[in-house]
Amino acid sequence: MTGELFSWVTMIEVPLFLGLFRMISKNRANFEDSINEIKGVQEQKLSGCREALSEFKIHVARNYVSTNYLKDVENRLTEHLLRIEKKIDERTGR
Repeated sequence: MTGELFSWVTMIEVPLFLGLFRMISKNRANFEDSINEIKGVQEQKLSGCREALSEFKIHVARNYVSTNYLKDVENRLTEHLLRIEKKIDERTGR
């Protein structure tokens, strides 16, 4: 009986487990290769997006906003806030 069991293990189960182990390790290696490839592609795309965003920020800073315009907006806001503050002070009796 033990001879039959031993022959069963050596002839069937050992090659089966070795084949299963080889298949699992091959799948794992393929999976890791795929993940590394995807990471590389994503890093390239992210780098491109960062560069495009930087260029867009520079474009906006150069073409849409001038220092004089910002100072003008700041002065108008300050004047308006001072008028609001004055009205509040008049109504509260300060």
